[in-house]
Amino acid sequence: MSLEQKMAELVAPTVEMLGFELWGLEYIPAGKQSTLRIYIDRPGEEGVTVDDCGEVSHQISALLDVEDPIQSAYMLEISSPGMDRPLFKPTQFSAYQGQTVQVRASGEILGRKRFKGVMTEVSDDGIVVEVDNEAYDIPFEMIEKANVVPVF
Repeated sequence: MSLEQKMAELVAPTVEMLGFELWGLEYIPAGKQSTLRIYIDRPGEEGVTVDDCGEVSHQISALLDVEDPIQSAYMLEISSPGMDRPLFKPTQFSAYQGQTVQVRASGEILGRKRFKGVMTEVSDDGIVVEVDNEAYDIPFEMIEKANVVPVF
């Protein structure tokens, strides 16, 4: 189990108790500048406020002080997923099927690692992104990072 998965299991009950959904999280190791970024959303409501992030940060900080799951120093950030929301779970990918996404893969798929195009399909195993009239089948286990591209 990855550190992100362990952290999600640890913080999800607290986030949900406060009335939010744990959208996802990412740990970005960088020595003394490491960051634990937790994305929260409010189901069926009009977004997340700065005060909401502060409240969740206060509670999660206390939890992490007790549990101490990361041995090195890090910054804790609580954020809304925003308009360019990152996608972590298959259900999130399904919710944005038909929209433009930006994906970075862990290895090459048909000669490329970066994709920006319409996500035409979502299956149990991965997604299909159409870039320049070519379809790329990207397995979930190869997705390093994926975001919705906002339309203005």
